[in-house]
Amino acid sequence: MEKEMWFGIPREEIDWFPIIDYKKCVQCGSCIRKCKRGVYEENADGSPKVVKPKNCVVGCTGCQAVCPAGAISHPPGKYLEELAKKKDSKAGCDCRGKCSK
Repeated sequence: MEKEMWFGIPREEIDWFPIIDYKKCVQCGSCIRKCKRGVYEENADGSPKVVKPKNCVVGCTGCQAVCPAGAISHPPGKYLEELAKKKDSKAGCDCRGKCSK
């Protein structure tokens, strides 16, 4: 299986995944239904649990957008900008790390 990359950076090196504020969560399941990547599972009480954080698409905030309680957050976008600069990534290139750009 090919290693997943984000602009030349291995996915496993990127800390991008949803963070749940259980004090705000209303256990509606919107985040679980929105995410098609298997990031979440449902706890016995109906609340979401992040079980596969590295399955989250880097930069995606779809689950955050559908949460009616504002209980989901992600790292700030600035995190990705800084990561790209630090790693001298191939930003803008869609080669998945295979070109010499």
